[in-house]
Amino acid sequence: MAKKLLGQLKLQIPAGAANPSPPVGPALGQRGINIMEFCKAFNAKTANAEKGVKLPVVIDYYQDKSFTFIVKTAPASTLLMKAAKKNKGANKPGHETIGTVTMAQCREIGEAKMEDLNANDADAAARIIAGSARSMGLEVTE
Repeated sequence: MAKKLLGQLKLQIPAGAANPSPPVGPALGQRGINIMEFCKAFNAKTANAEKGVKLPVVIDYYQDKSFTFIVKTAPASTLLMKAAKKNKGANKPGHETIGTVTMAQCREIGEAKMEDLNANDADAAARIIAGSARSMGLEVTE
């Protein structure tokens, strides 16, 4: 008999730095998920990722208090800011530009995020990332 799915929880946790303190602990605890078991599993799975980068994680939890989780790639905005060597996006995107990224950088980010994007090929993924860059106040150059 299959386990009964109770719900799904989405969090953004720094790679290799999950701990029982807020926001992770309370979010898991109120759903009956073993906090330390999750933290150990998450930290082991993200041990080789760049430290401090917030990674989206989707946690499915079941009636028997067990859980499964999927770690996704870093958000496009984080990867674009790193490529542009900036700390934050523009205050007024569309009216001001804070930096530039090349289409090659967008293609590289798109290929890295391909499994999380709704794109059929690398060119479509690059266009999605370029659109995100423009909405953050970055200029996309060829």
